[in-house]
Amino acid sequence: MWLIVAEKDKSAKRIAKILFKDVKVLKKNRVNYYFSPSNRAFVLGLKGHIVEYDFPESLNNWRVTPLESLLRAKFVVKVREKNVVKTLLELAKDVERVTIATDYDREGEFIGLTAVKLIQKVNPNVKIDRVRFSALTPVDIKRAFANPTSLDYNLAKSAEVRHKIDLLWGAILTRLLSLSANRLGKDFLSVGRVQSPTLRLIVEREEQIKSFKSKFYYNAFVKVKGIYAKRKFEKEEEAKKVLESIDVLKVLSFKKSVVEEKKPIPFNTTEFLKEASRFMKPDKAMAIAENLYMEGYISYPRTDNTVYPKTLNLKSLVEMFLKSEFRDHAEFVLKHGIEPSKGRKETKDHPPIHPTAVASRDELGKDEWIVYELVVKRFFATLAPKAKWEVKRVELEHGFKAMGKRLVFSGWRSIYDYTKPEESFIPDFNVGEVLLVEEKKIKKEKTKPPSRYTTGTLIKVMESLGLGTKSTRHEIIKKLYDRKYVYGNPIRPTNLAFAVINALKETVEVVTLPDMTAKLERDMVAIAEGRMNEKEVLKESIAFLSKVLKSVDRKRLGSIIREGIEKDREDEIEKNAVGICPKCGGILLVKRANKRFIGCSNYPKCKFSLPLPQRGRLVITSKTCEKHGVKILRIVEKGKKWEFCPLC
Repeated sequence: MWLIVAEKDKSAKRIAKILFKDVKVLKKNRVNYYFSPSNRAFVLGLKGHIVEYDFPESLNNWRVTPLESLLRAKFVVKVREKNVVKTLLELAKDVERVTIATDYDREGEFIGLTAVKLIQKVNPNVKIDRVRFSALTPVDIKRAFANPTSLDYNLAKSAEVRHKIDLLWGAILTRLLSLSANRLGKDFLSVGRVQSPTLRLIVEREEQIKSFKSKFYYNAFVKVKGIYAKRKFEKEEEAKKVLESIDVLKVLSFKKSVVEEKKPIPFNTTEFLKEASRFMKPDKAMAIAENLYMEGYISYPRTDNTVYPKTLNLKSLVEMFLKSEFRDHAEFVLKHGIEPSKGRKETKDHPPIHPTAVASRDELGKDEWIVYELVVKRFFATLAPKAKWEVKRVELEHGFKAMGKRLVFSGWRSIYDYTKPEESFIPDFNVGEVLLVEEKKIKKEKTKPPSRYTTGTLIKVMESLGLGTKSTRHEIIKKLYDRKYVYGNPIRPTNLAFAVINALKETVEVVTLPDMTAKLERDMVAIAEGRMNEKEVLKESIAFLSKVLKSVDRKRLGSIIREGIEKDREDEIEKNAVGICPKCGGILLVKRANKRFIGCSNYPKCKFSLPLPQRGRLVITSKTCEKHGVKILRIVEKGKKWEFCPLC
C-alpha cells in the first residue's frame, strides 16, 4: 500500500488524476481522498498547516501571565485540522510507503515533515520519500515521481523555528503593548516581527509628506518650430529677464538616435505581486495564483527566481499558445526569435512564474483570467524583442532644451500593454540655425512630497530591506489593513498606527527597525543550508526579547498609546461628525467598516446606525437640515452631485 500526501485537496486530486487511470473519490471523517485500486495507492490533500505551535493553556490569561514566563515556556503542538489528521493516521497505519508531495519550499517542507512525524507515531517503520515539482502538469508530476528523493530536514527546520520565533515575538510584544495601553479583547494592539517595521515605513512616509515644505520654481517656455523648449529658474524675475532679452535662439546641438528599451524580467513572486496590485489586493492575487497553480495553468507562484533555467523548453511553451487567443503574441515571439530576459536573482528550486497550460476566458472566473492573462503576457514579453525608440534632443541658446521620443518598434510593448507608451514630438533641427521665438511663457511650479507607498511598491521595499519572505509579505500587508492600521491604496496610516509606532519608537525602538528581522531571515537561509543550528537562532531571539522586556518603560509606553488613541477619537469626531444621535444624544459619525454608514460615537452602548450610498465621493457639507438639525451630505459621482439629509 502507498500513501501520497499533498498540501491541498486540489493538488491531491490533480496528482491522482495524472498518475492513475482508475481513481475513485472516497471520504473519511468528512475529508475527501483519492484511491487507485490497481496501484493500491491513496492520495490525500492536507489543508496546509494541520498543526500549529502555541503556548500551554495555563499561559493564556494575558492579565495574570508575566510576559517573561512566555520566554521560558515549552511550546505545545495543537491540531488545527482534526478530521484531516484523523484521516491521515487511518490511511497511514497500514501502508508500506509514504510519498510527501507538498509544495517545494520552506513551508511545504515543514508541512511534509509535520505529516511524517504524525505518520511515524502509528507506522514507525514506514518507508518515506519526497517528490519535488514546480508545476502540476503531467510532464512535471510524472518526472517528479520517477525521481523521488528524501525530505530536506534543514529546510523544514528553518520553517519550524520561524513559526516558534514569530509566535514569541507576536505574543510577547502584542501583550506588552495591549496591556500597557489597557486594550484587550477584540481591541488588542497587534505587533509583529515583520509587521511593526513595515508599519513604521508607512508612518514615516506619511510624516515626510506632512512635514514636506514645497518650494516654488519657475519653468520658462519658448515656442520654436511649433514646439516648446524649457528652462528651469529658481526666481521668477530671472525667468522674466531672460525671456525679455530673446527674440531669436540659435541651435547649439541636436542629436537623434534609436534607443532600445529593455523588456521586463521574468516574474518572481515580488514582481508578480507588484504588477498584480494594479488590479487587486496582493493577498487576493496570491490566492488566485495558487489556485491557478493547483489547476495546472501556471507554475508554482512562490519563487525568488528571475532567470529561466536552461531545462525549461521555452519554445514549446510558446507554441502551446498557437491555437489560443494569444496566437498573435506567440507568432510574434516565434517570428523574431526567442531571447529571454533575466533578472539578478537566480535560484535552483523553482523557475520564474510562467504559464504551463492554455486556458480560455470561459474556463476561468473574471479575476482568475486577469491574473492568468498577466502571467501569460509577462511570459511572452520576456521572450519578445526589445522595444525601439527614436529619441531627439535639442539644446538652444540660454539653456533652453527640448526632447522628443517616438516608438518606432513596439517589440515587447505590443504584448505587455498595461502601460501606454508616452510619445512626444519635436522636429529635426540643424546646428547653428537661428530660430524665431514664436511664443514665451512662464509657469509657476512647486516641488512635490514623496509619494505614498502602494501595495506593490511596499512589497518591493520590504524585499529590499529583508522584511518578510516571498510567501509572507502580502500576508503582512493584509494584516495591517485588517487591524485598521492602514487604509486606501496608495496606503495611508490611521491615527492608531501613528500612536503605536510613536510609542514603540520612544520606548522600544529596536522592534520597529528592519535590522533584527532581516538578520533572522538571513539566519533562516543559513539553517536551510546547514550552516546554522536552529536552537541557537531561537535562543538569540529569546535573549533579544528578554532584553526588550527589561529595558522598556511600560508606563510611558501605555501613556503614549492612550494619548494617541484619544487623539484618534477626537480627530474622528471632528472630521466625521454629522449631528446628534436621536437615540442617546451621542454624536453621529460617518464610519467605514466593510461599507460606509452612519453610527453613534457611543457604540457599542448605542447601536443606532443609518445606511449610506456606497458609490461616489461622500462630502459632509456645512448645510444643516432644518427638520433634524444634522449636516446635509453630498454624493459626487461621475460629474453628477446630489444632496440629502441622512435622517429624512
